Amino acid sequence: MKASSEAIENTEQQIKLPFLSALSTSISASFSSGVLKVFDNESTPQSGMVFDRSFVVLVLIMYMIGLIMVASSSMPVAERLFNNPFHFVIRHAIYIVLSLGIAGVALQIPMAWWQKNSSYLLMLGLFLLVTVLLVGRSVNGSTRWIVVGPITVQAAEPAKLFFFCYLAAYLVRRRDQVMEDWKGFAKPLIVFAVLAALLLRQPDLGTIIVMFVTTFGLLFLAGAKLWQFISLASVGVLLLSLLAIFEPYRWRRITSFLDPWQDPFGSGYQLTQSLMAYGRGEVFGQGLGNSIQKLEYLPEAHTDFVMAVLAEEFGFIGIALILALSMTLVFKALMLGKKALAKEKFFEAFFAYAIGIWICFQAAVNVGASAGIVPTKGLTMPLISYGGSSMIIMTLAVVILIRIDHELRMQSIQATSSKRKSRKLARKLAQNLTQGIGGDND
Repeated sequence: MKASSEAIENTEQQIKLPFLSALSTSISASFSSGVLKVFDNESTPQSGMVFDRSFVVLVLIMYMIGLIMVASSSMPVAERLFNNPFHFVIRHAIYIVLSLGIAGVALQIPMAWWQKNSSYLLMLGLFLLVTVLLVGRSVNGSTRWIVVGPITVQAAEPAKLFFFCYLAAYLVRRRDQVMEDWKGFAKPLIVFAVLAALLLRQPDLGTIIVMFVTTFGLLFLAGAKLWQFISLASVGVLLLSLLAIFEPYRWRRITSFLDPWQDPFGSGYQLTQSLMAYGRGEVFGQGLGNSIQKLEYLPEAHTDFVMAVLAEEFGFIGIALILALSMTLVFKALMLGKKALAKEKFFEAFFAYAIGIWICFQAAVNVGASAGIVPTKGLTMPLISYGGSSMIIMTLAVVILIRIDHELRMQSIQATSSKRKSRKLARKLAQNLTQGIGGDND
């Protein structure tokens, strides 16, 4: 692993193409040429591409849509709470700039560092989850935020990313045990159980479900046996059902989700208002800024239910566009994992798979909750909803995908360069041999 990392770093220096300068150049050119090549995941080294620009295009488009929708949906509540209609818009713009700054730093971190320090990152995630229970700030009955001066951190967001990093590294170290032995399969589940117990104290069942589904999918891709999955799925469904049944507010969410119109001014209020927004949107929507539900009829219109406002203002077309962008990002993450697996970069492959499953499921739950398909879970729409912690961590996840793609391309460049050198050397040897034979004949 060290030799591979050093070879990649040497190749980066040889081509004399600084990664950050290449990234900044791509941002300026992405909207003119990159949009047409969103699915081009196999650019050749000769083209000068050392990372997949379409990731940058997708993120920037989702950033801009999110900023517009946060501006549209948050102005009424911001005016009432802070006497400034642009309060949430300004903060959201700051989060985007901060995310880009962190992305610039994270891009320089090799994947070998993530793999080597995965256990330490997991411990950091556990520390944050314990800290939030001790000194966290409570909002709407949930203790999920750590306040450090002007900065508010939602502890569950980095904990998710760090757990997936640890799980990917574990599957590389213990893949044979996971496929053959029950103990190897159970060890990551014990770690997940500890995280789930801490998250239940907040409480945050939505994050637990996202982590459970991602863990389930990653173990499947790692080659665990079918009977292990049946056991895991059965136990997981049973425990989640018990958590819902024995907690009154969760049970009310499920019953109100099944029939929100039974109590439209009580437990079903938020969902009925969201469904009204979807209904008013129809196919093409009411137009930007023309939503009625955002006028403080729909709670959390700029966070968990921003998709309902988008549906009202842009209709089915707007929702379809967001889903297409999200699914394109998920598809590219999964294809990147497949590509890394083919090149025997197992940690990078499992990490890319985990990020793809995570984004896919969280987006599906967010849209499904606002449309009344699944119970509300308090999960943000990736890269769209208002929320600094979610924005930064999701950006970091995409940055990791870009870094994985970059290292795979650098490996291809190194292999191509080695082949060229070998061919040149073979030609020189052949020429020398030919000249030597000709000289002997003379």
